[in-house]
Amino acid sequence: MSGPMSMPSASSAQQPIFEIDNLFVNYGHVEAVRGISLSLMPGQIISVIGPNGAGKTSLLSAAMGLLPSTGGLRLDGMSLAGIGVEERVERGLCLVPEKRELFGDMPVLDNLTLGAYSRRYSAAQFKQNLDRVYSLFPRLAERRAQRAHTLSGGERQMLALGRALMAQPRVLLLDEPSLGLAPLIVAEILAIVRSLRESGVSIVLVEQNALAALQSSDYGYVLEIGEVALAGNSSELAQDARVQAAYLGGSSDD
Repeated sequence: MSGPMSMPSASSAQQPIFEIDNLFVNYGHVEAVRGISLSLMPGQIISVIGPNGAGKTSLLSAAMGLLPSTGGLRLDGMSLAGIGVEERVERGLCLVPEKRELFGDMPVLDNLTLGAYSRRYSAAQFKQNLDRVYSLFPRLAERRAQRAHTLSGGERQMLALGRALMAQPRVLLLDEPSLGLAPLIVAEILAIVRSLRESGVSIVLVEQNALAALQSSDYGYVLEIGEVALAGNSSELAQDARVQAAYLGGSSDD
């Protein structure tokens, strides 16, 4: 699949909040990510779709500083070169990993508290942010004393999101938030994700569920074998015959 790459629409006065420029990620002699570039505007949700092995998770891991990479990474126009994971979080970049990586033997509240660690809140700020997370995810408030490993899959995903939000991110990297969840729970999670832009969070959404991703985002990138094969407005990509044939169960003969 190949096609021209247009850039996300934005006013000329607006600058990207997050940029990836010509990024390469290698595992030994294997190139997992090959020259990927993307930009995220303030208040925007962009989706990254593609088959298993396309490089989606490697892209987010490198953006977060968890994998070595070459190329440019910028947050608010400032380079992230040489900056570790913790400082990236302090600057407003957060990752919700595919495996959620919760502390299973710890209660919900303790998991959320750890999410706020890097921000060094006052007690009042911590309570305000915790109340905000509980308002987004009422079930977490109900289960605040419950150990994370006893939660349902949907509740664990809510906790992973809530923990990231405790750090008050400005850019949120979401890796497969729908993984293993029932369709109704996926719809609920993605509705909350879409609502986050109202509080000033910009989002990079990596998803195997291409239809859900395109319906939840403004702009999309299709990755194949570590490269951007196609990019465009999400609504247009969802109607593209190549995307429909490869990812949406449609026909390319329409």
